[in-house]
Amino acid sequence: MSNTTLTYYNQNAKAFSDSTLNVDMSALYAEFLPHVAQHGSILDAGCGSARDAAFFKAQGFTVSAFDASPDLAELASSYLQQPVAVKTFQQLNCVNQYDGIWCCASLLHVPKAELPQVFLNLQNALKPNGVLYVSFKYGDTERVHNGREFTDLNENALTHLLSDTQLKAIKQWQSVDKRPERESEVWLNALIKVVHVL
Repeated sequence: MSNTTLTYYNQNAKAFSDSTLNVDMSALYAEFLPHVAQHGSILDAGCGSARDAAFFKAQGFTVSAFDASPDLAELASSYLQQPVAVKTFQQLNCVNQYDGIWCCASLLHVPKAELPQVFLNLQNALKPNGVLYVSFKYGDTERVHNGREFTDLNENALTHLLSDTQLKAIKQWQSVDKRPERESEVWLNALIKVVHVL
């Protein structure tokens, strides 16, 4: 995450957290959770307000969470009632640890050139039958908007990024933003699994 993007989240942590906490994510949970082992471990990577981590925790999953923004992580920790680590996707270095990794609107702040390595980090962190959920703003450009840097992806771009990994998208679909006044924004969603090469 760039310094400009990080500064944005640190300066706007409370407002950002408040604006996302009550967004209805049930349709996305319904896609992701059937692929996660019952009572398994889920990492909410780039957790923001920890809205999703708190939901997974309430469903009986073992939850871990991190965010690059210290200010957001502090708010998230309070909401989740457990520590939230301060780190970036580039610093993720665990192996075979999670049944599910949830990257909701978080990988989109990773520069495109760094995404292949980040996907390898996520691949390593997954257990053999684990599942990864990702979402990006729909498009094919890198851009700056309202003080934050974004990497937009479409289906082809995501498939290409995964081509040097053992990860494969088992489902890709588009959805519209659930926040008020943001209905015109389209998202690319994907469920991704490790394909084992014999």
